[in-house]
Amino acid sequence: MSKKRILIVDDEPDVLMLTSLRLRKFDYEILTAINGRDAFEVIQKEKPDLVLLDLIIPIAYGTEICRRVKSDENLKHIPIILYTAHGEVMIDEKAKSFGADDYIAKPFDAEELTNKIERLLTAPAVCKTTA
Repeated sequence: MSKKRILIVDDEPDVLMLTSLRLRKFDYEILTAINGRDAFEVIQKEKPDLVLLDLIIPIAYGTEICRRVKSDENLKHIPIILYTAHGEVMIDEKAKSFGADDYIAKPFDAEELTNKIERLLTAPAVCKTTA
């Protein structure tokens, strides 16, 4: 069985590195991007199994990337977890209004993050296909 691939999108190198290291310990293959443009390109090309997406990133905010992914028939099945440490604490309903599958606040607990990831990666797909 191949490793699950997770794209981590964050413009803070330290957060990107630490999160990547934590998730590699759980045997995930990690892809990274530092801005919205690169994130969407990686999502289109690599079709990761899950995206961990910072809300505030350069070029296109996480909310815009989330909306673009969830409105694309070829990508909408990819689970997205939004996260941020800026401003107000986002509630699940607000994150879901952007199309996100879940939300976590920074700094996040590694166990809480991996639990959310595992739940989303093992959940049955709910996307409908059309003939």
